[in-house]
Amino acid sequence: MDAIDFAEQAQDIFVLSDSFLRIKNLIDDESSTIDDIADIIILDPALSATVLKLANSSFFNYPGKIDTISKAVLVLGITEVYNLVIAYFTMDAFKSIKADQEYLDNYWERSVDCALTIKYLATQLGVKHAERIFILGLLHNVGELIVKQISPEKVNECYQISEDETPWQKQQEVLGFTFGECTAELLKLWQLPFALVGPIREQDDDDIANASQDHQLLYIAKRISIRSEDSGNELETKYLTDDKLEQANVTESLLKASIGYCDMERLGILSALNPAALMIY
Repeated sequence: MDAIDFAEQAQDIFVLSDSFLRIKNLIDDESSTIDDIADIIILDPALSATVLKLANSSFFNYPGKIDTISKAVLVLGITEVYNLVIAYFTMDAFKSIKADQEYLDNYWERSVDCALTIKYLATQLGVKHAERIFILGLLHNVGELIVKQISPEKVNECYQISEDETPWQKQQEVLGFTFGECTAELLKLWQLPFALVGPIREQDDDDIANASQDHQLLYIAKRISIRSEDSGNELETKYLTDDKLEQANVTESLLKASIGYCDMERLGILSALNPAALMIY
């Protein structure tokens, strides 16, 4: 089985809800209004609560109170609310996965770490609407969950990494593709925007000098989150070298600051997107 085969099987197991499809269709329809989109979100109380909780969090740092979905769409913008909707329904779709809770808690913590890191880097580097890039980090590795569902023994094998290997090299050796490539295939089947699919597919490509900024930042953020998890503040050059940081305009001080930001904001994002994960704290 290749990445496409895994993604096609996963599409039948991990299904996005009808509410997501209705919201997506409205957003794709240029004649839709803010109220049209808000009306669909309001029909799902759990989604509404998540959107409002995130909209009022320090993640967006909006100075006023956002107390309605219509105001959230107006203040944050349709694209940003759509990203929150994607985040919510992706996590909701994967609730049916056959995996123990500790594994899932750790998985989503790593994903949130990557998402917060990429958002912080984008903000500090002056990327326009930097919050939108959060979704790249959050979804970048759902291919691991796909393989975990279909061939759990393969995921276990992928975690048996030697000192001279990277995780994505091991994935290529075991599976013939990376978790990132599998992720991209599922997002493509879900008909999510290419702005998400492209950088996620390319996240393990080392040739970032002439890559898009989204690709560069996902490349860096992914490796920072692995570094902070595996080795604290010690740089593992097999994951992230000085020349790659320079190509993405990320200084060592910015890198360290991103880890601090992630440590500060992690709990709030997890409490909104995956409350069960708070059990690990």
